[in-house]
Amino acid sequence: MNYPEQKVIQAFQLYTVLARDAQTGMDGVQLYRADDAIRGLLDLFAKQVDCVIIVTSEQLFLVPETTLSPFHVSNDWIKRHYLRTGATNGDIYLLYFATLILFGSFYDTYQSQEPTRLFLRLDEWVHVIQERIEQLKTHSEEELKQQENEFSCNWRLIIEKWEDMDDIKETAKKQSGNTISRMSFIDTVKRFLSDQGLVQDIGNEEIRLTEKAKTIIQRYFMEVEYNKGILEFVYGFEGGEQHADHQ
Repeated sequence: MNYPEQKVIQAFQLYTVLARDAQTGMDGVQLYRADDAIRGLLDLFAKQVDCVIIVTSEQLFLVPETTLSPFHVSNDWIKRHYLRTGATNGDIYLLYFATLILFGSFYDTYQSQEPTRLFLRLDEWVHVIQERIEQLKTHSEEELKQQENEFSCNWRLIIEKWEDMDDIKETAKKQSGNTISRMSFIDTVKRFLSDQGLVQDIGNEEIRLTEKAKTIIQRYFMEVEYNKGILEFVYGFEGGEQHADHQ
């Protein structure tokens, strides 16, 4: 398809902002929604770098869709910037698991379209993770091995990492970053997700999802085509009808 030169320049200017900042403001949203040519070009540019354009009511986001994208955040990068010295892939697995549990905690059922809660307390997040760990432990060793191959996620290592963490001080109001505890680990995950624009700290040890997170969850985590049933496995859902174990 042939595009007018002016449209190509406008679309590329918008793409350069996304490539630099990973997001744009309302002007970008309005242009993307109103102009078919610019929207088509921007989607094409994003596809060339294995990304997708995520649009909310107020912002556009450039989100990596595969690990091949130059904008993909690698495990090594996460280890260097967020996890303590000597962190292993087990810590990465647990970070991803904690994120998955966080997202699921905001939705009442599998394939929900909208969150059913406004915020989540950090201590409740820890509690829900513990519940899901117990759910994983109901599977046999052989079942966990099989599911590890299917989901490319080491469930046994996740269980081991979580249970190795100290939970004696979980009720403390403040947790030192040097304390190897479940709460301090969750604080690290929260910081990572906040830096990625996925959660917002609203004070009183409470966080909420951003519009970016809600859009990504609806587009990927609630679609079996993308999540491959991982939520069904982690939450013990059957056919998308069961409710998650939270209020």
